Amino acid sequence: MNIQVDLTESNNVLEGSIGGEIDAHTAPVLRGKLEDYQSHQGLEAELDLSDVNYMDSTGLGVFVAFYKSVNSNGGHVKLKGLSVRLKRLFDITGLGDIMDIESVGKEGN
Repeated sequence: MNIQVDLTESNNVLEGSIGGEIDAHTAPVLRGKLEDYQSHQGLEAELDLSDVNYMDSTGLGVFVAFYKSVNSNGGHVKLKGLSVRLKRLFDITGLGDIMDIESVGKEGN
């Protein structure tokens, strides 16, 4: 099980690329990296999940916590590059209606 998290912040804009699997074993890595930025006032975060091939409810929890923290500090979180399968996971939980999510529409992931 592996995860790659590349985050770059400049002028209160956070750009990130996340790949691999997000589950109970790898979610703490992602959570730890995102926590460094979530309390920034007015942070604009855009996270690309194009290379995420698996995510469970633990991963959802990480994104929800990050989203709530950033929003409470006047910021915005956008998730992009979600596969149809990943987008469906957010939609089933109702998060697809709350969060700014851009899917890529590809099947299989």
